[in-house]
Amino acid sequence: MGLFNLLPKEEHYFALFTQMTSYIFDAARALGEMLNDKEKNYEEHAKRIKSIEHACDEISHSISDRLNKSFITPFDREDIYLIANALDDIVDLINSAARSIVMYDIHESTQDAKHFAQILQDMSVQLHEVVSMLAKPNDMTRRLVEIHRLENEADDTYHHAIGELFRNEKDPLTVIKWKAVYEKLERAVDRCENVANIIESVIIKNA
Repeated sequence: MGLFNLLPKEEHYFALFTQMTSYIFDAARALGEMLNDKEKNYEEHAKRIKSIEHACDEISHSISDRLNKSFITPFDREDIYLIANALDDIVDLINSAARSIVMYDIHESTQDAKHFAQILQDMSVQLHEVVSMLAKPNDMTRRLVEIHRLENEADDTYHHAIGELFRNEKDPLTVIKWKAVYEKLERAVDRCENVANIIESVIIKNA
């Protein structure tokens, strides 16, 4: 009998959310390893991230299936669905950024891209703690504040990265390629903050 079958029905969703945040961390860490790979074996890292994205998709589908079958849920079905979709989107966007690096035939990383990967790892740790507290919210505010701080840091990184591109990069194709990658990374960070906002709203609603 699997772990989730041993849990009370209302706890299934919390355990699944926690697993999804673990996958977000794995994907962000793999992206960081990809961008720091001196051998430039980007395609191998991208394949690994794709497999993580596939595993996260399966959990998202599992949550949707459970919602269709569950008679009682810990909070509104719509909120559970929103959280699951937003968590899944984060891994999708990390995967999309990694695939773009390979597709655009990029061979040199940037410090700003590496910084984005680290911010995503840091945010995933905070998200993991937040979803772990969903059943019994305790000291969640500190985690939510840190997520918002990291999002602001990512905004600064994005503006710096785009500025550097247009000031210093002479090849217009390189500008186009990296601008697209940075936008995907920024969207992944924004989605992390979006999850935090959804969870904060759920906690207030059910207080």
